[in-house]
Amino acid sequence: MKVSVRELVEFVYKEGSIDLKFQARSSMTIGTKLHQLLQKGYREGDEKEVFLKGEIISDEISYVLEGRCDGILYDEDKVKIDEIKSTAKKLSDIENGARVHWAQAECYAYLLAKEKNLELIDVQLTYIQIDTEQVKILERTYTISDLEDIVRHTLLAFTPFAKVILNNRKKYQNSISEVSFPYPAFRKGQKQLAGAVYKSISEEKSLYANAPTGTGKTISTLFPAIKAMSGQGPERWFYLTAKTITRTVAEDTLSLLEEQGLHSTAVTITAKDKICFKEETKCQKDYCEFADGYYDRINGALIDILSHETVMTREVIEQYSVKHKVCPFEFSIDLSYLVDGVICDYNYVFDPKVSLKRLSEESKKKTVLLIDESHNLVNRGREMFSASITKSSFLEVKNLHSGHDALKKSINAVNKHFLSLNKEMKGEGEWKTESDQELTPEIEAFVETAEKCLGEQGNEWSQSFLQLYFDALHFVRISRLYSGEHRFVLDSSGNDLKVKLFCIDPSRLIAGVTKPYHSSIFFSATLHPFSYYYQQLGGRDEDYRFLIPSPFEKEQWKVEIHPVSTRYKDRNRTMPRIAQSIADAFVNNKGNFLVFFSSYAYMREAYEELKKHSLEADYLLQETNMNEEEREAFLQCFQPDTERRVMGLAVLGGIFSEGIDLKGDRLNGVVIVGVGLPQPGLEQEIMKQFFGEQGKDGFDNAFVYPGLNKVFQSGGRLIRSEKDYGVLRLIDDRYLTPKYRALLPDEWTPYEIIK
Repeated sequence: MKVSVRELVEFVYKEGSIDLKFQARSSMTIGTKLHQLLQKGYREGDEKEVFLKGEIISDEISYVLEGRCDGILYDEDKVKIDEIKSTAKKLSDIENGARVHWAQAECYAYLLAKEKNLELIDVQLTYIQIDTEQVKILERTYTISDLEDIVRHTLLAFTPFAKVILNNRKKYQNSISEVSFPYPAFRKGQKQLAGAVYKSISEEKSLYANAPTGTGKTISTLFPAIKAMSGQGPERWFYLTAKTITRTVAEDTLSLLEEQGLHSTAVTITAKDKICFKEETKCQKDYCEFADGYYDRINGALIDILSHETVMTREVIEQYSVKHKVCPFEFSIDLSYLVDGVICDYNYVFDPKVSLKRLSEESKKKTVLLIDESHNLVNRGREMFSASITKSSFLEVKNLHSGHDALKKSINAVNKHFLSLNKEMKGEGEWKTESDQELTPEIEAFVETAEKCLGEQGNEWSQSFLQLYFDALHFVRISRLYSGEHRFVLDSSGNDLKVKLFCIDPSRLIAGVTKPYHSSIFFSATLHPFSYYYQQLGGRDEDYRFLIPSPFEKEQWKVEIHPVSTRYKDRNRTMPRIAQSIADAFVNNKGNFLVFFSSYAYMREAYEELKKHSLEADYLLQETNMNEEEREAFLQCFQPDTERRVMGLAVLGGIFSEGIDLKGDRLNGVVIVGVGLPQPGLEQEIMKQFFGEQGKDGFDNAFVYPGLNKVFQSGGRLIRSEKDYGVLRLIDDRYLTPKYRALLPDEWTPYEIIK
């Protein structure tokens, strides 16, 4: 079993509680700088960042122990391991050094002594205080036999855990060749997609696959990905989604493969605020019993769940968390480094704020990314790689904590810069290609001051201050990624000044994230137009592309286009015709309907107009910020053969426009009002100009393609299986223009034009 020194010692020696009263988020960056500062002081002949590796047998397990030590120091015939630790604590509070730190240094010392046949070796713990940069050094001398005893004792404590991991890994590898496709036959196009996924992973390539609704994308990607892991290549997979419902589909698919003989451990990561057992998500030992003593109990919890469970859903995680009294969120994160597969949101891989930081480069090389509904990653990528701050948020914090001089001073410096930016503005909104070189250092200085304040004992800080700190920290992070795909945006509408580092084109940054991984499989029913999404998701010439037609017959669709203007300026005039069109589609066809609109306001106007038609229907309206129970209740109303039919009114691009399956007669009709164009605004204009300057059609890239994607997703709710039939009515005169007609999916043609 290969194990890193850090992983080994943290498992055996880490203890205590999760206590995030405040933990400096920039400490990793600061720690790296301080490490480098100390390493610059090494003498000629000393070594830094040295990779060490060795093999040791313990309790019938052959361990390959490896890691990178901070430094090896030489003084005549003496050799010394230097382990550097940055700390926010006062150095006077550190007496003998943490056991986990000594253990890490001792393992490195053992590996080096064994490699160089040393009888004696010195070990040095160097603590550096992050505020003062003062240093405290603790030293010990060991014999090779002392170190071997320590390492063997550590491995012995690790062995029960190692045996569970090795046992699961062996079962996984042995079962891969046994597992078979869980259905009697492949759907149309399904075998080809599975083959393309397998080939891409085998050749360490990325794949961009447009696989229409009904292809069975989850099984067609997960099954071949697991099959590709039977040799010396990748060992684990991440199934990334944007929606909770698609995570459930992935879990169900795994359970199906288990019935065919697969033995695979997989965990679903649920967002902290959703899975937290407490009323408030406060990870403090004096508030939460699941955080208090977490590290004292987590090892038992990990061994227990990995010994008895395979598909670790939210419910399973919660059950074991209660049993072992551990935080369910941190439990799932710890498990994510140990299992064969992880089902989670995009942000755990792509978002600089929350990505899994402990995932090593070597682990990434052994991991395949399966990116479901990947059209969503374009907008999510823009959000993840953008950052904004407002003038008012700084002033609010200044007023709330006016008694803190250092904080007030740092906020005044930022505010002064805001005032000068506001003064220079010629309108309510403008943008520049280059970032403001003076603002970022001011924000960075605020972050450092805020961290010192938040680290102080006995002070009560407002939620506004914490939020501003995290926003400012993210702003600093994104400023380091800022490049030609970003714009520095100033927006003074609404009596405030917002500064945004706006990522227009996330393709380079998405490609940068996926590059260290073994393979990345991007798939969706609506990577359409393909060239737009392929570019925006970071596609390169050497990557594979795969497009397959719909597996369903055209006869299953009854497509109608009613050319009525839905443009904003015409809405009052055309609303009666639109309501009549919706009513006609409902009356002239059977079953339940979903009707999609471009906004909540437009939806409510249509609802008031529809009520005048006295339809024999139960109306359901999508509300803003519906929770999971409310969403499920909405969908449960769609049942076949009920006394009263259902007409659900929803929003394009919303929670009911993708990722839901209303098969058979649960849904028989979909009406889409409009072409889904995003609301005009500053950012859409920036995108339009950016793509135009690249020689592309700016309006299409900023408005038409994102809008139509929402239309395709919503229309895709209608036909979900080979037995489904239904009517799709598109209400807008633009659908009959050459541009829109050329972009319609093949299965939506031919169509009938409603007069």
